[in-house]
Amino acid sequence: MTAYEYDVLYLGSGHGTFDGAIPLAARGMKVAVVEMDKVGGTCPNWGCNAKISLDQPVAVQHTLHSMHRVIQGSGEINWPMNQRHKHLVIDGLAGAIQGMMESENITMIFGRGQFIDAHTVQVGTQSITAEKIVIATGMRPHRLVIPGSEWLHDSKDFLDISEMPSRLLIIGGGYVALETAMMAQAAGAEVTMLLRGDQALRAYHQPYVELILADMVSTGIQVDRNVEVIDVEPITDGFIVKTTQGSYQTDWVLDATGRVPNTANIGLETIGVQFNERGIQVNEFLQTTVPNIYASGDVIAKPQPKVTPTAVFESKYLMHKFIGDTDEPIKYPVIPTNVYTSPRLAQAGVTVATALANPELYRVETRDVATDWYRQVSYETGQTTLIFNHDQQLVGVTEVSPRAEDVVNTLLPALEFGYTTEQIERLVPIFPSISAFAWGLV
Repeated sequence: MTAYEYDVLYLGSGHGTFDGAIPLAARGMKVAVVEMDKVGGTCPNWGCNAKISLDQPVAVQHTLHSMHRVIQGSGEINWPMNQRHKHLVIDGLAGAIQGMMESENITMIFGRGQFIDAHTVQVGTQSITAEKIVIATGMRPHRLVIPGSEWLHDSKDFLDISEMPSRLLIIGGGYVALETAMMAQAAGAEVTMLLRGDQALRAYHQPYVELILADMVSTGIQVDRNVEVIDVEPITDGFIVKTTQGSYQTDWVLDATGRVPNTANIGLETIGVQFNERGIQVNEFLQTTVPNIYASGDVIAKPQPKVTPTAVFESKYLMHKFIGDTDEPIKYPVIPTNVYTSPRLAQAGVTVATALANPELYRVETRDVATDWYRQVSYETGQTTLIFNHDQQLVGVTEVSPRAEDVVNTLLPALEFGYTTEQIERLVPIFPSISAFAWGLV
């Protein structure tokens, strides 16, 4: 039997790794983690945590404006102060995560890892061997290949920008594009967003997406559709962005055209791990085409949402599998998603599009949030769509409102565990609260 240095070696140190690696090591496995950048990966350093910290003043400003002058003041955002507060929130996270891993005797190895064979990874001049290897390298921002692409910025750049530009142009119509547009506008920038097609947030219920786009336009954000960027040129006072629909002048350009998996230059071809433009191919055990090599997190090619909770779930599943707690395939739960615009847009379970396309299977019910007196307390507007199967079990929810994420989270147990009407009636929530109205119990 071959002796390896480690039982499990992880490539990458984000949520696809540490949520499972720490308890794995605590239960006696010898574990190592290779990281070429900041410990913790995208989410705590230049993703979720940074974004929600910077967005909180934006959400407060939106609430202030919706109060119809009940509260006086403009709600002007001091962006440099906002950035300083963000750093107070997140700067200690990488060290804390590293400390948690090292406290369980996980070996941290810094540098780019590259496969030499199925059990060996090279990092600089060091060769590390392991019985099992988990690829958890995540994703990175996609970059347009056009003349002048060197002048484009990505989401990581924006989330660390010290001064808000006077004019900001955004290319794209996904999460990053809409969230950034609202943050920048709220902080005083003149914002233009260019959609390559006719729709934004294509995975979401389009009537609700259009409500958000209309709200953006009402705040002064320019949203242009069916625009393809073909060139970016620097000028004396900014940049000229040339497109199929004319030219735009701006001070700063964000390329928000999506994210791509980090599969390049780590030796996957050398050892025969199959992957494509969507990520690494895995089976129902998160096992790649090389039996002792697994994948976790956003680097996987999968239909499930590529969000932090999915990576956490996969990392913990692998922990249980490696330690021998289970030999069952991974069974994904209902995974909600949320767009951190103001208002929010959240969904989970069966989508509205699927339900409408299959009326023989589902019943669709739409509610106007504004009719709830509790929402009127905060001057909230929005809509909720609930999807039921023919056993009258809730199987899907989509909401657009300032508290959509809280409503969807409240209803998750019903979606995951198939609550019956009788079980729901036994829930007695705090009143008044958003949960009480989410359950429709009042």
